[in-house]
Amino acid sequence: MPFYDYRCQQCRAKTTVFTRSVSASVQPTCSQCGSTELQRLVSTFAYHKSVQTVHEESGPPSASPGMDYYKDPRNIGRHVEDFFQKQGMELPQQVQEKIKAAREGVMPKELDL
Repeated sequence: MPFYDYRCQQCRAKTTVFTRSVSASVQPTCSQCGSTELQRLVSTFAYHKSVQTVHEESGPPSASPGMDYYKDPRNIGRHVEDFFQKQGMELPQQVQEKIKAAREGVMPKELDL
């Protein structure tokens, strides 16, 4: 289900058209002025990095990484994972679940101490 971007030759507005398939016939009209004189634009695309690539680019976890380190949520919990691995210990399932949830944007509730 592709999206196609067009530039109106009349009012210069950008219009995005959604189609059900690549082979579908498209007759775009400008969403601003209704003109059918549109020129198709080169569409952007997304590039998704693997977790391994993110970790390689971020470097190893340290005791006090900079704030840029955590701009990518896949780095959350890396220090804990690295510590357990160096100790030859298995990371408890509950901790693994909390780290995974945090990486997906779900922050853990406050700890009961």
